[in-house]
Amino acid sequence: MDVFDRKILSALQHDGRLTNGELAERVGLSSSQCSRRRTQLELSGVIEGYVARVNPLKVGIALTSMISVTLNNHNESNAEDLRKLLKSNEKVLDAYALTGEMDYHIKVVSADLEDLSDFINKVLLSHDAVQNVRTSIALGTIKSSTVLPLDQA
Repeated sequence: MDVFDRKILSALQHDGRLTNGELAERVGLSSSQCSRRRTQLELSGVIEGYVARVNPLKVGIALTSMISVTLNNHNESNAEDLRKLLKSNEKVLDAYALTGEMDYHIKVVSADLEDLSDFINKVLLSHDAVQNVRTSIALGTIKSSTVLPLDQA
């Protein structure tokens, strides 16, 4: 990956809808060179996809919560069962396996407190692998970004 690939990635992180012509202007290459490089970045998996960022409040999602989960038993079967649950649930936006006191940290969205309570009680706490959950509700969003610091890579 060279400086032009990084420029292409940086530009696309800020606006994934750029045409190859617009991208070429921003990075200093021809449209055909940008097109080839973009395609190669996609095929190699560096660019995983393109998405639209949706305002959660405008679609009825009022709460964002951070939930820490502790397993009741640290065997591979329990961990795999919980990973499958987290991957398949649309309310779970992000899920991380951790070192330290908690085993997993997940970011969950819900319509309201009742919806969040149902998720915690009926999905997480009812799961055989889960021993304990700790939930914090986000009071506001200070920063939410998908842009990676490519100059540090």
